[in-house]
Amino acid sequence: MALVKGLMSRAVAKPGLGGVLSWRLLAVAAVTLLVQGLPSQSRLFVVTGGGTVATGLPFAGAMADPGGTAGVGPVDRLVAEAAELSPAYFSAEEIRELQRRFGVHGAQPRLGQLFTKGLDHLAPLRTHTLARLEEIRPIVIEQSQKQQVNVMLMAAILFDEMQHAKPGEDMRVLAESGLFRDHGLAQLSISELEKQGKLKADASAAEKSAALDQLLNPSENVKVLAGQLARLQKLLGAGKGHPLAVSSNRRDAKIAATIAYLHNGKLDYPARILGYMQDPELHALMYSTRQRSLPPLI
Repeated sequence: MALVKGLMSRAVAKPGLGGVLSWRLLAVAAVTLLVQGLPSQSRLFVVTGGGTVATGLPFAGAMADPGGTAGVGPVDRLVAEAAELSPAYFSAEEIRELQRRFGVHGAQPRLGQLFTKGLDHLAPLRTHTLARLEEIRPIVIEQSQKQQVNVMLMAAILFDEMQHAKPGEDMRVLAESGLFRDHGLAQLSISELEKQGKLKADASAAEKSAALDQLLNPSENVKVLAGQLARLQKLLGAGKGHPLAVSSNRRDAKIAATIAYLHNGKLDYPARILGYMQDPELHALMYSTRQRSLPPLI
C-alpha cells in the first residue's frame, strides 16, 4: 500500500510524460497487489470467506468437485475457468498451510536444480538406477500392496532418490557422523519412524542406532517408505487403498504431488515425481512380466 501511495504522489507531482510513466507504474503495482491478494488458485485447501485457509478440510468443497466453484471467490472462479494449473503448482496459501502443518520448506537452490537436471540427462546413470530399482522390485510391489499405496509413486520416489544419491550416504560411519540427515534408498529420516510409532520420541542411543540400521537396510527402507506414503495419504484426506490415478484424475495428481512435496520438502520435486510416474521405462519395469526365452529350435 505504501508503494501505491508513493507512486500516486509521483504521478500527481510530475505531469506530462513522466506523469504518464508513473501512472503506468501505478497500474502495474495495483495489478501485482491484486494478483498477490487472490485466494488460492490451486483448490487444494478451501478458502473461507475471510480469505484464510480452512484448516483440517483438505480436498473438500471445490477440490472434491474439480469442475465446481464451491468455496472460492468470484475472481478465483474466473481464474479456475480460464485454465487449469499444473497439479505440481502450489499457491502461497497452500505453501503456508503445508509449512504450518508439516514444516516443509521452499524450492531447491537454482544451482542445485541445474545440477539435478544435468544428472537426469546422464544415460549411464539412468541405466544403473533402473538396474538397482529392478533388484528391489519385488519388495516394492509387496509393500505397495500391503500398505495399499500407488506402486508407481513408490517407484518414482525411489528412482529419483537413488538417481541423485550423494556419495557415501549408505556408509554407516558417515550416517553416524551426522553429515546426512536422511538415509537409505528413499532418503528417510529417523523422525519418520517416530511418526509411524516405530520409535519412541525419547528413544535411547541403542534404539536410535537400531533405527539407523533399519533405514540403511534396503528392504526395511522400502517398508518405511510405504508406511510414510500411507500415512501422508491418510492425512491428506484420501482413503486407504485409493489408487491415485494421476493420469486421468487431477485431484489424484494433486494428492500425489503433495505427498511427494511432503516427502522431499522442495517445491521442484513434485513435478519430477509426476513425470517419473508416467515414464514408460519405469512402467515397464514395475508392471511387465518376465519369462525365460527358449532357444528357437525348441
